Amino acid sequence: MTNRFAVLPTLLAAAISFAWTQGYAQDAAPAQSRPPQLQKATTLSAVVVTTGTRALDMTAVNSLAPIDVITPQDLRVTGANDLASALRVLLPSMNFVQTSSNDQGAVDQPAQLRGLSPDDTLVLINGKRQHSSSVMKNELLSYQSGSTGTDLAAIPLSAIQRIEVLRDGAAAQYGSDAIAGVINIILKGGDQHGSVGVMHGQYRSGEGNTWQGDADGGFALGQKGWVHLSVSDRHQDPTNRAGPDMRFPNDPTFGTVVFHDGLPLTHIKQGAVNLQYDLTPEAQLYGFSVLNKRSVSDGDWYRSLSTYANNGSGAVDVYPGGFLPIEHSDLSDDSEVLGLRGTALGWHYDLSGSTGGNRYKFWMTNTYNYSLGPGSPTAFALGGTNNREKIATIDLSREFNPSWLPNPLNVAWGLEYRDQEYTIDLGEPKSYFGGGSQAFSGFTPDDAGTHSRQNKAAYLDLTTDFTDKLTGELAVRHEKYSDFGSTTPWKVSGRYAFTDTLALRATASTGFRAPTLAQEFFSSTATQSIVDPITGKQVLVNTRFFPATNPAAAALGAQPLTAEQSHNYNIGLVYSPPRGLSATLDLYQITINNRIIQSQNFSGNAVTSFLASAGFPFIASAAFFTNGVDTRTRGADLVLGYPLDLGDNGALKLTGGVNYGLTDIVSVKPNPPQLGLAGVTIPVFGDINRNLITAQTPKTKVFIAANWTRGNWGLHSQLTRYGKYVLFNEFTAVPQNEQAAYLLDLSATYNWGHWLFTLGANNIANTYPDKNVPLNSNGGNFVYPMASPFGYEGAYYYGSVAFSW
Repeated sequence: MTNRFAVLPTLLAAAISFAWTQGYAQDAAPAQSRPPQLQKATTLSAVVVTTGTRALDMTAVNSLAPIDVITPQDLRVTGANDLASALRVLLPSMNFVQTSSNDQGAVDQPAQLRGLSPDDTLVLINGKRQHSSSVMKNELLSYQSGSTGTDLAAIPLSAIQRIEVLRDGAAAQYGSDAIAGVINIILKGGDQHGSVGVMHGQYRSGEGNTWQGDADGGFALGQKGWVHLSVSDRHQDPTNRAGPDMRFPNDPTFGTVVFHDGLPLTHIKQGAVNLQYDLTPEAQLYGFSVLNKRSVSDGDWYRSLSTYANNGSGAVDVYPGGFLPIEHSDLSDDSEVLGLRGTALGWHYDLSGSTGGNRYKFWMTNTYNYSLGPGSPTAFALGGTNNREKIATIDLSREFNPSWLPNPLNVAWGLEYRDQEYTIDLGEPKSYFGGGSQAFSGFTPDDAGTHSRQNKAAYLDLTTDFTDKLTGELAVRHEKYSDFGSTTPWKVSGRYAFTDTLALRATASTGFRAPTLAQEFFSSTATQSIVDPITGKQVLVNTRFFPATNPAAAALGAQPLTAEQSHNYNIGLVYSPPRGLSATLDLYQITINNRIIQSQNFSGNAVTSFLASAGFPFIASAAFFTNGVDTRTRGADLVLGYPLDLGDNGALKLTGGVNYGLTDIVSVKPNPPQLGLAGVTIPVFGDINRNLITAQTPKTKVFIAANWTRGNWGLHSQLTRYGKYVLFNEFTAVPQNEQAAYLLDLSATYNWGHWLFTLGANNIANTYPDKNVPLNSNGGNFVYPMASPFGYEGAYYYGSVAFSW
């Protein structure tokens, strides 16, 4: 704990004492209303939202920016067992890719909003900022490459009361990371309700057998408070879509399936605690904690006998027919928040302190270190990474009635102090000796270390109704980083109601995103497949990932990272009659300057020789992060709803959504002058990087859903269309055009008293992405592309039973 953060308990204690005194001194004052997450609503217009506004009575319909409100029922009908997968189904502007056979890419689950990096979406729980993952995806396989976004799968579905998704830039309101938007997860609260349930599912192939149990319930804390607990436990068996290995005709495994290409073996345990206690009628103590423990085992790249039979390492005696290294990962994620809110001297206040982190450790089994010779172990502890954040915030708001305004002016301001720390833990020496263990070398002494930074922020937010029809908001925030200096983003928002049912809304804002500490300091060595420029065949080589400040990276053209800067514009129409069709249409543009990307891999004899002379032998390829490009994303979101009363035949609710998004490269930073490495002409930003940014996410995503209820019965269906996209294989540099695909999900429910029974099928038509072209299949091993927006597992069938009270 830093000295600055250590003052937080004293601050909270003083505030509690002050609030207690104020509560009894102002005995004539009205009691503070319950937090928004405890208020119930039956229509969207009645849902009071807390995201993207500092006003206390803003609803989703009259908000100044587009906000989606997702309920537990919405999550349940998706049949998903994790949050990222559920949001992919429910939101047209959200994408999530489950990758495999690419090291850390299969461990956690960040999501993509409006076609931008996961790092550009801020995640909140109960309105409080959440930490990012410590797991670095540093392979050029999907939009996740180079990102450490917040792991959405760390939050149990059973703990969620609702989700508010702000599809607009909000850096002026929340700070760094809120360029694409904000996902605010509201936890269940109160002592009156609870549930327990079990779910089982598997894929049509018979693989991926999944069991999940969930429970939640509330308990009273005397007469003035409550605590609500949620737990979840899930076990998922792996799937495998690999094809027969046709690379080496003389190998004993030729023509057999030896790779693992599918979902990993996963076991997840999760829990959440949400509590509240009324100290006085005017002061409320609150807190919450979310805990996640995940174990993942995933196959890596198969080592065929032909690749090591003659290297003299002794591996042939241990693995006479080849071997598949298995990567095991343990991921721990936690968030803890304690705060005090209430009313004093006319101000609504919220004082809070939080801490949270993500710890990742991993090890390899069924592997080998050729450099150790016949005595090499077959299992290695590789080390890990750890990300930790500590935050102290003060938020205040109240309404004023200036004579020069016709309506009250809501004034909100606040302060924030954030301390961040990122650590790389050392692997065991044998794991990085010489060429290192196969698939992934352990973190070396040069990699390991702890890095930290701090930032301070102050914000001001003003909101008022200029007339009965026109609402406006101005937000400005000043942040000062210990390593990146200062920035002052702003946001202007407005909404004009033509009628009670039709309104125009618009926003304009600037934003920023400081590089994560992982992007600044991540360093590792891994084994990857590249195309031999002489033979044209794929070969396994060790590749080194350098921090941008490393002298070796500087010689390849790296420069110290700077923060991303953005400009966001959104204009939309809202049509919300009391009955019948409702619709929102929003057009947006997001420009990002100095966008942080991963460089292409530098390889070749000149690179290998230089790295050896710089103290990195056995390395044939290198990469780093860079502020390589400026981008512009333009798009549109259309959301529709149409409820129908069918009389004796029940009720039908139709919903639909369309997202169109196109990202262009505005400019590319030129290759810096080489500092000591003559003859290397590989561009820092190349075709692979360009495809990841502009073409790998479908430009269009469309869905239409129907929910029918009658008596105790319910039926749900959804048809989703994923548009065309292009995959650019990192290993072969061969583009692959994927055609549009349609997925149909169906489910049926029966409600019997407190019991709810569900049977369902996702992707019931068993739709797969187009198969890899031969050059991208690695000799037939990878049948499907590694980064499909809807996976490549086929139809999934599930059933569940739940009891609620």
